Amino acid sequence: MPHFQIEYSANLEEALDMTALCEALRAEAAQIETFPTAGIRVRAVRVDHVAMADGNPAHGFIDLSIRLRAGRSQAVKKDATARVFSVLCDFARTAMESRPIALSAEMRDIDAELSPKFGNIRDHMEDKA
Repeated sequence: MPHFQIEYSANLEEALDMTALCEALRAEAAQIETFPTAGIRVRAVRVDHVAMADGNPAHGFIDLSIRLRAGRSQAVKKDATARVFSVLCDFARTAMESRPIALSAEMRDIDAELSPKFGNIRDHMEDKA
């Protein structure tokens, strides 16, 4: 049940295709064994009100938050985070050549006892994995 939440500054909307970023992150996550494919959720939220660093309105950011149920080893989480963050960095590389952008990511565990889930996505997948 990995959730990938992207927050990004509104001034990046013209420079980066956020739908394509969501798909790139989803595709990479689906290749990582610790992320069950049926549970992958990637979403992006534009942040309209931002103040960064020295106040220059050209500064932008993308912050990726990864949440998943507890139980993976630190090494597995570190590897998964590095792989997903690499996709984010590669995706933003061209835009970062011409504008100031801060990239960040964080993975944190979800307590399964405090996070009930229900859905039928698996029932509608071609590969019922």
